[in-house]
Amino acid sequence: MRPRLAIVPGDPSGIGPELIAKLLNEDGVRDAADILLVGDSHLWQRGAAQANSEVKLTTIPEQEVSTFKGLAHLEMETIDPADVQVAEVTVAGGTTSLRCLDKALDLAVAGHVDGVLFAPFNKAAMTAAGLNAEDEHKYMARYLGFEGYHSEINVLDELMTTRVTSHIGLKDVAANIDGPGIQRAIELAHATLARAGKSRPHVAVAALNPHAGDNGKFGREEIDVIEPVVKACWGRQMNVTGPWPSDTVFLKAKRGEVDAVVTMYHDQGQIAIKLMGFERGVTIAGGLPIPVATPAHGTAFDIAGRGIANVGATRQAFDLLVRMALTAKADTAA
Repeated sequence: MRPRLAIVPGDPSGIGPELIAKLLNEDGVRDAADILLVGDSHLWQRGAAQANSEVKLTTIPEQEVSTFKGLAHLEMETIDPADVQVAEVTVAGGTTSLRCLDKALDLAVAGHVDGVLFAPFNKAAMTAAGLNAEDEHKYMARYLGFEGYHSEINVLDELMTTRVTSHIGLKDVAANIDGPGIQRAIELAHATLARAGKSRPHVAVAALNPHAGDNGKFGREEIDVIEPVVKACWGRQMNVTGPWPSDTVFLKAKRGEVDAVVTMYHDQGQIAIKLMGFERGVTIAGGLPIPVATPAHGTAFDIAGRGIANVGATRQAFDLLVRMALTAKADTAA
């Protein structure tokens, strides 16, 4: 049983089209899933030229998207070739990013594909084109009409991280940490690991303060807020531990002793996981009803168009998305 995946090129000014061309020529990729490339044909051709590889497009009419097999292409007309400016933030680049993403989400909602992979977007370009959201994850939730809890999840190999607070100022973090927020983050990590095929995952919860507060010397958030949630998870037979000092919890993660780390704020997890393997990092849209994944790095304008982009994170995103889509298909069939 192969999943059916939609892939969109990301911002055309960056390394996205090149990365997808390289991905499609990686061993085992076309055997792992039926793939539908969604976007303007000239973008895929540009990516193939940048990667110095061949991507043979088999364009199908939209009425055949429910039956496609192998590698297929759904043509769109979202950007004129003359408007593709390599290594520049443009409204045109943001517009094509949004339109291709919208179409891929539509295909997933209609049941024509089981998951969506997007190459890196440029948030400034998308904002200029009308994103009107904190990031693409909030945008996707709004587009799908999804009102449940969702959050960006970062993945490195078999390790996942999510966080209680995200894109807020550091001075506001402590005030925004509460029991329900921690509980939601733990449950999201647990559910996402299960979707990726992990049975009885071990979720570690990071502390907020140095040395986990040192019994209240450096703050009481660990005693009053975090620890009660962890203990409540034990009562639900969830394998959750913590709060662990943030300068040691990632040592446990690096040794493979935990499957996920729930952090209290953005950089607490991002710095650690990117130091551990930036070139392999993946971001998934945790909580959304549709499996969605992307490489965790950005559009890399500094190397765009040079053919030297590293496909490692894109391959990791593809492999993880295949696993998630297969689990989703199995759950639907059950």
